[in-house]
Amino acid sequence: MLKEYRVCMPFTMEEYKIGQLYMIARHSAEQSDEKGEGVETIVNEPCEDEEHGKGQYTEKRIHLTSKLPTWIRSYIPRFIYVTEKSWNYYPYTVTEYTMHAGTCPEEKAVVDFVDIVTDPVRPHQYKESEDPCKFKSKKTGRGPLESGWRETTHPIMTSYKLVQISFPLFGLQTRVEDYLHKEVRNVNVLSHRQAFTWMDEWHGWTIEDVRRYETKMQEATNEKIRKALKQQNADKCEVDLDEEGNVKVVPLNSASAASTPSSGSATPASSDSSQKQGSYFSSFFKWS
Repeated sequence: MLKEYRVCMPFTMEEYKIGQLYMIARHSAEQSDEKGEGVETIVNEPCEDEEHGKGQYTEKRIHLTSKLPTWIRSYIPRFIYVTEKSWNYYPYTVTEYTMHAGTCPEEKAVVDFVDIVTDPVRPHQYKESEDPCKFKSKKTGRGPLESGWRETTHPIMTSYKLVQISFPLFGLQTRVEDYLHKEVRNVNVLSHRQAFTWMDEWHGWTIEDVRRYETKMQEATNEKIRKALKQQNADKCEVDLDEEGNVKVVPLNSASAASTPSSGSATPASSDSSQKQGSYFSSFFKWS
């Protein structure tokens, strides 16, 4: 299932470059908790492409088992994460999310316009301080935004996000792909509302400023997630990281352990049923 999300923002292109990086770092930190759920950064380093030039490559692990609906959790092992790989050659970016290996068939994209003003966030995510209809920037004077703001606001730019999701499992494909696209859309609405209403926190920063902030937030978030992963379920198993940072689960009644690659999930080596469940859950989606 292929969709192109188009998100208008009251920013210049250079402002969006800084604001997006700030928003991702802060949003990831706020979504990470003491239970080991959240976004763990594995790699964040410069890269270069023949066509697009110099950029930044990041690899992250999104720990989200408890946030999935029950009907999906029944098909996956207990410990699972999605691997995100992103190549940012601003303004061109390619991001891949993988959970085991899959394929994406060729298909025509459905265009979906996202409006940070009229598209609501979920009730538990709403904060008055993050409402574009009530926020006014002290640094730029922009806001509050009203319905129809895209026709009257300057500056303005559009972020195009092409997202392809493939879950080729008979009986579940449509349901899972629809669910994941709803989650992607919700993330786009929430995160871009935050990018706008957090403007006074980052406006005027240089790329060096936002990279320092990014590093600081990533280090703090990684420490919180890794500490939680080692502490949770201590009475049933030991959760640790190998030398490459892969999650390793060791049952207390077994001397063996299974170490998973970055694109997979961790399951006890002695649990055939968990491994079998994990093999069923195969998905791939690309975001550019």
